[in-house]
Amino acid sequence: MFTRLFVILGLISTSLVAGTAVRKCSGNKNFPLEVRVLNCDIPPCDIIKGQDMEFEIDFVVFNYTSEMKTLVRATTMGITVPYELPDDVSDACSNLKYGAYCPLYPEEDVTYKFLFPISNIYPEISVKIEISIVDQKKRIVTCFVCDIKVKKGSINPKLLTNLKVNKLTRI
Repeated sequence: MFTRLFVILGLISTSLVAGTAVRKCSGNKNFPLEVRVLNCDIPPCDIIKGQDMEFEIDFVVFNYTSEMKTLVRATTMGITVPYELPDDVSDACSNLKYGAYCPLYPEEDVTYKFLFPISNIYPEISVKIEISIVDQKKRIVTCFVCDIKVKKGSINPKLLTNLKVNKLTRI
C-alpha cells in the first residue's frame, strides 16, 4: 500500500519539475541538461506579443568561460534570420542564477534565466527559434531549438476602463 503511494507521489513530483520538450540543434552542439519555458511543457509554446518569454536553461560548460552571449535565430516559412537582442538580455553571465557568476570552469553546471523579448510588431505566426549560448571565443556552450506560436494578447477590461476614464477627465 505505502509502496504504491510513494511511487505515485514520485511520479507526480517528477512531472511537476520536468522541463519543456525542446530539440537538439543540428550538428554536434552541446545540448542543455534541461530547459524550462514558463507555462509551456510541450511546444509550440504560445507567446504573447509585447511580453517576454521566460526560459530557465540548465547546462554544463566544458571550457574556461569568462563571457557568454545568447544568440537567437528565428525560422519561419523557410527563412532564417538572426533575432537581435539588447546587450543586457544577451549577456548570459549577468543572468546566471543561484549565485553563479563568470568566469565558469570546465564541468561547472549552471542555470541561466533568459527573458526573450517578443516585440509588439512581431507578426502572429509560428516560428522555430534556435537559442545558442556562445563563449568569449565564439564556441557554442549550449544550443537548443523550441517552436513558438506568437499570438495577440487580450485587452484587460479593467485597463480599458481606466483608459476611457482618463480620456473623459481630459475633456
